[in-house]
Parts: sequence; C-alpha cells; structure tokens
Amino acid sequence: MRHTLPIAPQFYVTAPQTCPYLDGRMERKLFTSLQGDQAQRLNDALSKQGFRRSQNVLYRPTCADCSGCLSARIRVADFTPNRTQRRIQKANAHLRRNPTSPWATEDQFALFRRYLDVRHADGGMADMDVFEFAAMIEETPIKTRVIEYSRPAGPGETGRPLAAVALTDVFDDGLSMVYSFYDPDLTDLSLGTFAILDHIEIAREAGLPYVYLGYWVPGSRKMGYKAGFSALEIYKAGAWQDLGNPSDHRAELHPLSVDPIAEQVARIALPEARIIRD
Repeated sequence: MRHTLPIAPQFYVTAPQTCPYLDGRMERKLFTSLQGDQAQRLNDALSKQGFRRSQNVLYRPTCADCSGCLSARIRVADFTPNRTQRRIQKANAHLRRNPTSPWATEDQFALFRRYLDVRHADGGMADMDVFEFAAMIEETPIKTRVIEYSRPAGPGETGRPLAAVALTDVFDDGLSMVYSFYDPDLTDLSLGTFAILDHIEIAREAGLPYVYLGYWVPGSRKMGYKAGFSALEIYKAGAWQDLGNPSDHRAELHPLSVDPIAEQVARIALPEARIIRD
C-alpha cells in the first residue's frame, strides 16, 4: 500500500505591533518557517490561502480583533487595462525589462535607499542596511526572480540606469510581487502601477493564471490602488472571490470577528509530502 504524509510545519504568532495600514490598530502575524526540499510546495499551497513570503518565513495577519487584510490577486486571462493604465504602459515603453537571479547589486541598493528616503522615511524598512537588503533579495528557498527595469541614460549618465526593481516569486499558478521599489524622481511615470501591468504580461507569456499583489485592506488609502485593477480577486472567509465593488467590503473590527488561532491553524490545507510504501 502507499500512504502520503502531509507536510507538518509548526506555526507561531508574533507579539502585537502597530498596524501599518489602519490607524490606531495593532497587528499580529501567524507564521511558519519555509525551508527544506518541500519549501516550494508549501509556499504554493499556503499562498493560495492568504499567506505571504518574507525571506524564509510565510506569514498571514491574524489580529485579535480585526480581519481587514485580504490577500489579492489578478486573473490574468480576464484582465483589461483601463484608459489610465494604457497611458502608463505607453509612457513607459522606453523601459527595458531584465529578469535576473535573486542576487543583490550595488545599483539595486542605491535605488532602494533613495526610494525609502523619499517615500518611506518613517517606515519599518527605513533603517535597512546593505546586508539586510541582500538578505531580503537573496534569502529565498523557492523559485524567485528579480525583475529590473532600466531606462536610457540621461545627460552625464552611462549605460542604462535602473528605474524600478521588483522581487518576484514564481508559484505553480502565478507570480507573486514580494516587494518593489522605483526611482522617486520618476513619479510621473507611475512605475509601481507599471510594474504590476508588466507582471501581468510576464504571467500571460508564461501561461500563469494569476498575479498576486499582497494584501488589500478596505479603508486603507495605502492599499487602495490595488482595487483599480480589473479582474481582481480577494481571499475572504476561506475562499477566493471577485472583488466587485470595493465599497461593499469593510474591515471587520469587532473583537469576535476573528477565530481562535488553533482553529485557524486547523483549517490550513497542507500539501502532501513524500509517499510511504508498506
């Protein structure tokens, strides 16, 4: 006879810390280690259930009295850019895409620091040094790529300077945009939106059905731009569903809106591991 054993990771919960999305709230994360020869399969399975990767950790918000963070993904086959998005694509036609292995470079870090200093000087990553940046890019136990976007050189420049960079995971059913940053002097090009639009094209070229965007949070201005993409799905109440009208959703802030951690863990569907023969 043949039996299969499920991958059985251990899950933990972080201590409360200030929520980056909703004012006056505290957040906690449910997380597990991502390592070993089953890391890719575990990442694929849990990402379909609202988890995100950060280096060698998979996490999902599990706040005591809030369930506002909703994982979001775009259905590639059904996506149609709107007028503004078509304009952004045209405005960035001069950029060149360069997919590379997850290896940090000095040019990437220089762009990353400029981006943080201008856009997120008071954020949680503001103090990251070059070693922490390298860890963010390189410490990945799964299939990951760095997608660089370069522009033509301007006066006094040589080569093709970086305009934007995206750290991207490859799932069995799509691409996950782990983190992206861009030249803060080029805000008129809407490079963050362009990177998403280009990832939709990359996924289409590769025959992958989804582009995962991380979390969409009703009521958060910081996350509001994600609702502007057509064919957007959210993971809510244990299932993927069309976003529909964004105003139909709201962050559940009642203290009884979140199930106990043990129940949440019990409902996580784990992939099967190796086959055991009797």
